[in-house]
Amino acid sequence: MSDNFRKVNKNNVVSINKKKVNNVKITPKKLFILAIAFILLFALLLGRVGWLQFVDGDWLREKEYSQSTSSTLISAKRGTIYDATGKALAVSVEVDTISVNPSYIKAKGKDGKTDEEATEELKRNMANIMAEIFELDSEEVYKKLTSTNSVETIASKVETDKVEKLREWIKENDATGINIDEDVKRYYPYDNLASNVIGFCGSNNQGLDGIELSYDDVLKGTSGKLTTAIDVTRDAIPDKNEEYIAPENGSNIYLTIDSNIQTIAEKYLKQAVEENNCERGGNVIIMDPSNGDILAMATYPDYNLNDPYTPNAWYSEGFDELSEQEQTNTLYSMWRNRAVLDTYEPGSTFKVITASIGLEENKVETDTPGDFYCSGYEEVADRRIKCTATAGHGSQTLRNALENSCNPAMIQLSQRIGVDTFYKYLDAFGLFDKTGIDLPSEGVSSFWKKESVGPVELATMSFGQRFTITPLQLVTAVSAIANEGKMVVPHVVDKIENPDTGTITNVETQEVRQVISKETANKMKDMMKSVVEDGGGKYAQVKGYTIGGKTGTSEPDPNHLENGYVASFVAIAPVDNAELVVLLTLYAPRTSNYYGGSIAAPAVSQILAEVLPYLDIPSNETSTSSTQDLISTPDVTNKTVAEAQKKLQEAGLEYSTNLSADDIVTEQVPPKGTQLTNGGIVKLYAEGNDDRVSQTVPDLKGVTFEQAKIMLKAKNLNIASTGSGIVIAQDPQSGTSVDEGTVINVTLQERTSNTQH
Repeated sequence: MSDNFRKVNKNNVVSINKKKVNNVKITPKKLFILAIAFILLFALLLGRVGWLQFVDGDWLREKEYSQSTSSTLISAKRGTIYDATGKALAVSVEVDTISVNPSYIKAKGKDGKTDEEATEELKRNMANIMAEIFELDSEEVYKKLTSTNSVETIASKVETDKVEKLREWIKENDATGINIDEDVKRYYPYDNLASNVIGFCGSNNQGLDGIELSYDDVLKGTSGKLTTAIDVTRDAIPDKNEEYIAPENGSNIYLTIDSNIQTIAEKYLKQAVEENNCERGGNVIIMDPSNGDILAMATYPDYNLNDPYTPNAWYSEGFDELSEQEQTNTLYSMWRNRAVLDTYEPGSTFKVITASIGLEENKVETDTPGDFYCSGYEEVADRRIKCTATAGHGSQTLRNALENSCNPAMIQLSQRIGVDTFYKYLDAFGLFDKTGIDLPSEGVSSFWKKESVGPVELATMSFGQRFTITPLQLVTAVSAIANEGKMVVPHVVDKIENPDTGTITNVETQEVRQVISKETANKMKDMMKSVVEDGGGKYAQVKGYTIGGKTGTSEPDPNHLENGYVASFVAIAPVDNAELVVLLTLYAPRTSNYYGGSIAAPAVSQILAEVLPYLDIPSNETSTSSTQDLISTPDVTNKTVAEAQKKLQEAGLEYSTNLSADDIVTEQVPPKGTQLTNGGIVKLYAEGNDDRVSQTVPDLKGVTFEQAKIMLKAKNLNIASTGSGIVIAQDPQSGTSVDEGTVINVTLQERTSNTQH
């Protein structure tokens, strides 16, 4: 039975195996299908390889290259901005930018593998040291060190001394993942000087305002690049294929601005604004009329170019409480170069334009008796337009009318000229167009359309009201009068220098047109001289020089009374051989005497009194009477107090000191060579016993020279003066704290009751 079973079972097994073999038998058809599938698969693989090789090849090579190389951007050195004397006003200094690659910051254990706990401790230490070196918040730094981003910037524009501290720490701790890349930082050595003209740069060294913006393409240059091979820890690998593309440094710019003249202009503008409480500040422009060179251009308040995003004292009150948009608007207001961007009603300074048109068109002569009559007002259409002299000026010549700044006379002259001719000359004087100065965002004037001008509009335009122009437009127009009738384009850049080749590109004078004849220009200058010598511009006189000028006081627009008055004075100096045109404008003076002849003219006089001698413009002063009473302070340093006392008394001077007779004088105030009046005082100090005393400068305006001298002597202060009469200006200004012995400069003028517009 058992054998039979095995036999049967064996048969069964054989039978089953045969059936399985029959089931998996590969037929020719199946073989063909397999072959086709294999061919298709091979074709797909071949196509993919081809795609990677020929289509994605460049991209893949770039990706591989980027992962195995490091490209460092090398910033170009931004060109230097120099003033007319070669003094650097804006420079680029070498700094570094610190960044990290968080994923490459790792600490290894004894087994050579990354130790997570040690890495955490390393990043904490790294955050603390970076925060300490770069004065940052350590938690903020730590967030960057643990970021999932490939690169995080820790600090930009870092000075060399701080970078060296970081390098030492990296070396001591064998730290990886930290990048130190070369960069440059813009620096302004004189902080606020000419800030509204120079402008500043952003964090990427791109010019954002002023010269920095308008000449950005010239100054910025072209960045370079350094490409090196790196390992997995981002460390450089010596590679013969290292590529270095040198940066092309930006060109240097030389301005027409003279920093010495700029300093003088800024000093007296600031003083005028503060003394007269001008709520909207002021500006001043000094231009060479022959070639358009801007020698000085200042706006007050100004700002610190090295810290442009911090509001100055003028704008800082309540700044933190403003919204983000309001803060931005405030900063833009602080940065504005108002002499170029903002418009205003020029007031009576514009009368020189009206008078020039009348002379050029033969509608008037300078000295025709009874040519105009002022009763204190002028009837125009349906209204009465008043003159500042309510009693009237009576019968006048054109010269008298300018001396008196008479509105009715200008109205009468404009009626002779007519609208068409008046507008023709407004166009010729460039008052409908931008001047073309090489500064950004120049403002645009606003006049009535010619067809809308009626008798009233023409009347008010004749004396500079109810239209607006920029201060720059007015100074350019007056410069045409000063330049024998020829108008030129104003500019602030004199030349451009390529630092690599030394090639110089000069900015040539651009003459626009002959606006009026030389004869008319000479007549106008002569009448402007009369305004200063005999009219309401007397406070603009400068001893030893002939000055021509015109006052201006524009009333606020009835729709914007909050803007207040605008007081101004425009001057040509010297009249006979004009080398300078100066326009000083004060906005919204909050003082009882807001007339341009009273508050703007004295500031122009102070400016010219320093600028004209600085430019070596000869004085016509032949008398030596002004220096006969002056004493040159002797040198008494390195002498005993007793010896110094004797020497000073012999010179006609007094002394003040807390020293004993045997002490040795090491310093004197004022220093040797200072010109003092008889009885002037000298303070004596010794090393180790320098007990200085400060005094507050009193307000000397309106007093005589002798009164001012007594007031100053009571405070152990000295006096120096120009002119005669009463004090109309002083430097330093009242309220300033100075050391005893300091010389206070005062400007004197004869009293005048003429408060010209």
